[in-house]
Amino acid sequence: MPSNLYKKIMMHRTDLINDLKTRTEEILLEATQFNSLSKEDLNHRNAPDSWSILECLEHLNRYGDFYLPEINRRIKGAQLSKNEVFNSGWLGNYFAMSMLPGENGKLNKMKTFKSMNPVHTRLDVDVITRFLDQQKQLLELLTKAQSVDLNKVKTSISISRWIKLRLGDTLRVVIYHNQRHMKQASKVLTALQLH
Repeated sequence: MPSNLYKKIMMHRTDLINDLKTRTEEILLEATQFNSLSKEDLNHRNAPDSWSILECLEHLNRYGDFYLPEINRRIKGAQLSKNEVFNSGWLGNYFAMSMLPGENGKLNKMKTFKSMNPVHTRLDVDVITRFLDQQKQLLELLTKAQSVDLNKVKTSISISRWIKLRLGDTLRVVIYHNQRHMKQASKVLTALQLH
């Protein structure tokens, strides 16, 4: 687990948005390569209960279905702000940092909510199209987020309607979560290429 899990961050709003845009563009580029794979390869599992590439992306689509409209609604309802500094909240930073791989590149185990677990779901290539569309929407939302206060604007989270995170933390959680499962999907692809 990352050592800075409980350490809050403070950074310039533009630096945070640019970092998150870069990460999302990399995810978009990486996910595009999945379009060239066969349906059989896209549904391949490295182990019986591990996720296939399509299941990794479907898991992210399900979270995107919650977070993208939520983020959009909160940005639309926010006032323009000159506050250029983002300070993470302790809980938001904890959630964000727990998504990232550890220093050795290993992903820490996490339990997935049943409604968000796509294992053994019948999926096709539309999952990739939907995921790519969501990443493009996310890039647009990041651009819009540059003009609002990433501290004052709060969003609900998918696991509890009572907990609210700062918009900056929510964006970090969503994008780090995307990176986490893209890494998982890439491991499936690497295993396929070794066969």
